[in-house]
Amino acid sequence: MRPVYMISGGITKFAKAHPDKDFRLMVKEAYDAALQDVPGLSKDMVDGGVGSYFSDHFTRQLKAASMAHDYLGLCPKPSKRVEGGGATGGLCFQSAWEAIASGRMHCCVAYGFETMSRVNTWKGNEFIALASDTNFDFPVGGFYSGYYAMMVNRHMHEFGTTVEQMAMVSVKNHLNALYNPYAQKAKRLTVKQVRESPMVATPLTMEDICTMSDGAAVCILADETIAEQVCDRPVHITGIGSGSDAMRMADRPHGKVPLLPHEQESDYARLKYPGVHSFRGGRMAAKLAYEMAGIRNPLEDLSFVELHDAYTSSEIQTYEDLGLCKYGEGGSFIEKGIPFMPGIEYDLPLPDQGRFPVNPSGGLLACGHPVGATGLMQAVFAFWQLQGTIEKHLGSPALQLRDPRRGLIHSHAGTGTYITVSILERT
Repeated sequence: MRPVYMISGGITKFAKAHPDKDFRLMVKEAYDAALQDVPGLSKDMVDGGVGSYFSDHFTRQLKAASMAHDYLGLCPKPSKRVEGGGATGGLCFQSAWEAIASGRMHCCVAYGFETMSRVNTWKGNEFIALASDTNFDFPVGGFYSGYYAMMVNRHMHEFGTTVEQMAMVSVKNHLNALYNPYAQKAKRLTVKQVRESPMVATPLTMEDICTMSDGAAVCILADETIAEQVCDRPVHITGIGSGSDAMRMADRPHGKVPLLPHEQESDYARLKYPGVHSFRGGRMAAKLAYEMAGIRNPLEDLSFVELHDAYTSSEIQTYEDLGLCKYGEGGSFIEKGIPFMPGIEYDLPLPDQGRFPVNPSGGLLACGHPVGATGLMQAVFAFWQLQGTIEKHLGSPALQLRDPRRGLIHSHAGTGTYITVSILERT
């Protein structure tokens, strides 16, 4: 396989609604922003694109990706659309990577979008719930906040995770987003305010859950020749992995934990895995990406993570799936302050603040979750972080880490049915 590099990225502001823009205009805005950073990249150098959006229902338009492709001026070059629930953006990123790694393209544009504001919130939740089993779960009132509430209740029972620890995730991500002008829901919160916000599905409150959003994101990937020609600081994509699981959590059999290099079987000798407390597909995706990138211990070998935090509880669960801590220790991981940003005042006792930042951008909780754009948004922020251009793009150095070497992006669908992990490395 050929080495693949990310050479640029662009995003729109994620917002509750962009009534003045349809999906094509949002994608074009993000694409134009990406092109500004690589002025030497001509249209002739782009070999094709991959489109990413979750639901035809939201746009009321089939084959919307082909319309966006045309609006970018990429016709008649190769194009396709990928869809995989909440992991759609991550799958799109990896599909573009595959096009270049295989030698089929020299440069590929990955573009994603969602326009979720065209319907009421209840209808939007219904559309999202259609990404669960429509034979068994959806007809009896299944919806995603309910599914995740069930999972975190089990996590709390199994491992002693607390609602206060979950609320700390919300405090962290919303405050990080105060320094991110692209974020939808930046604000300063306290643990008390998170817990006192309206209950959605016990124990998840409104401030534990991401919002529906309108937005778009674009990543431009290229081979080594083009990367060296048009980009001063390309970022090498050194590892990709993906995993899957049964749609219905009750259909997931117990088995052994897929171990990472720094773990031992004795660590989980008594753990019933994955149960409904962990994402087996996430562990598989991480394991494959780590093997490809040569990651032995993620907490030591990575500098930061941008992960799929649709719920505060799922961020805690994902710490464990990625091997940032052992299964069952996600709650104490956040309570110690490890995934908070250094140098930012959160008004919380954080004895180990800033050791390993997670979701410096603000994550889905604060940025918003326009599904087809989300995984690509994570890649754009990771790219800027590794380039050292956070201040240039955000107008403030507050979220710029000191000397980051490697970053991880994590995209997640359903209750863990599709999950992607990609490793990006500074050159």
